[in-house]
Amino acid sequence: MIHTATAVWNGTLKDGSGKAASGNGHFELPYTFASRFTDDKSATNPEELIGAAHAGCFSMFFSALATKDGFTPTSIEATASVHLGKDESGPMITKIELEMKAVVPNMGQEQFAEMAQAAKDGCPISRLLAAVPEMSMSAVLLD
Repeated sequence: MIHTATAVWNGTLKDGSGKAASGNGHFELPYTFASRFTDDKSATNPEELIGAAHAGCFSMFFSALATKDGFTPTSIEATASVHLGKDESGPMITKIELEMKAVVPNMGQEQFAEMAQAAKDGCPISRLLAAVPEMSMSAVLLD
C-alpha cells in the first residue's frame, strides 16, 4: 500500500502559511509558524498530524493484537502528545506521550498492559518514530 499526502507553503517562514492535505481528499488543513511555535490554535501543525497518525496506528495495532487473541474491543481511545523542542541542530521532536483508554470485555489487567506495550512497540508509526529520544505510554483498561 502507498498512501500520499501533500503540503504547500506560501511565503516566508514567519509570515507565510501552508495547507496539508490527504491524497484521498479526506482532509485539508491549514498550518502556520504561529500554530507550530506559539500557542496559536487557529491552525494545525506537523506535530499534531504526527500525533494523530501515531494515536490512530497505535489503537489499530492494539485492536489487531486483541482480536488475534480472541477479544473484541468495545472502544479504544488513544492520544499522542508530541513535544517539539530543540537541540544544537535546531527544532526536533523530543518526546511523545501515548495515552490509551480501552474497553475490552473479559481481558485481564496484566494481559492488557502487555498487549498495550506490544502495540506501542510494534505499530508502524512507533517503529518509524524510534529515533525520538523519549516515548512513554500509559494505558487504562476500563470496565
